[in-house]
Amino acid sequence: MTAELSPIDKAKYVAARRAVEFVEDGMRVGLGTGSTAAWMVRCLGELVREDGMKITGVATSARTAQLAAEVGVPIKTLDEVRWLDLTIDGADEYDANLNLIKGGGGALLQEKIVATASDQMIVIADPSKQVDTLGAFPLPVEVIPFGWQTTKALIEEMLSNVDVLGRAASLRLNGGAPFKTDEGNYILDLHLRRIANPTQLGLVLNQIPGVVENGLFLDICDVIVIGKPDGTVEVRDINNGTVEHERIDIADTENLFVDKTE
Repeated sequence: MTAELSPIDKAKYVAARRAVEFVEDGMRVGLGTGSTAAWMVRCLGELVREDGMKITGVATSARTAQLAAEVGVPIKTLDEVRWLDLTIDGADEYDANLNLIKGGGGALLQEKIVATASDQMIVIADPSKQVDTLGAFPLPVEVIPFGWQTTKALIEEMLSNVDVLGRAASLRLNGGAPFKTDEGNYILDLHLRRIANPTQLGLVLNQIPGVVENGLFLDICDVIVIGKPDGTVEVRDINNGTVEHERIDIADTENLFVDKTE
C-alpha cells in the first residue's frame, strides 16, 4: 500500500529524494536536523538497505542520530571522520543568494559546524521558505544559560544599531521551561522581520559575551533543491549559476515511514 502524503510532505519528500542523488558510494555525509532532513535520512537508509550503498553519516543532533540508526545509516562522530564530502540539511529561510536562516529545530550549532566541515552543502526546502530578504523567520541565537538575561539585554541593545525592522528577543521554551540544545544551551529567537545586512549582524552577534552561535548561514550553501507538491523539483547551483527543473517519481513510500515523529 502506498502511503498518502500531504502536499507539504510530498514537497519535502521529492526534495529529499533528489538531494540524495548527490550522494555517492563511500562518501562521508553530514545529516541535517528537522522535518525535511528527516525525509533525506530515510531516503539514505533506503539506499543503504536496498542498494547496498556504503556511506558514513555524521549527525547534527541526537534525534537525527537516532533516526539514522533506525533506518540503517552508519553514524560516526565528526572527530572520527574529520572532514565531509557533503552535508544535506533543511532551512527555515533562504534568499536568492542561498543565504539561510537555520535553527528552528534547535540544532544550529552542530549544523553549522558540520556544514562548514563539508566540501559541499546541499539544502532541501519547499518554496514557502524562499524570501526576498532574510528575517521574517525569527533568527535563533544559541547562548549559554549563565547570565542569559544579560546576554539578551546586550543583544537587544546591539540591535538598535543595525538595520533591522524588529528588535524583540524571546527565550525559546519547551513545555514552560527553557528549551535546551544538545549542548545544554538556551536559544533566543530574534524577531527582526527584515535583516538588511546579514553579514554585519552575524559578526556583531558572535562578539557578544554569552553568544555561542547564530542561525545565519552565509556563503555556506552551494546547491538548493526545492521540492514542490506536484512532484517537481528545482535545483539551483549557486557556483555554476544553473537552474534545473525535474520531476521525481513518487513511488511506494511506506517503507520510509519509520518512527515518523517530526
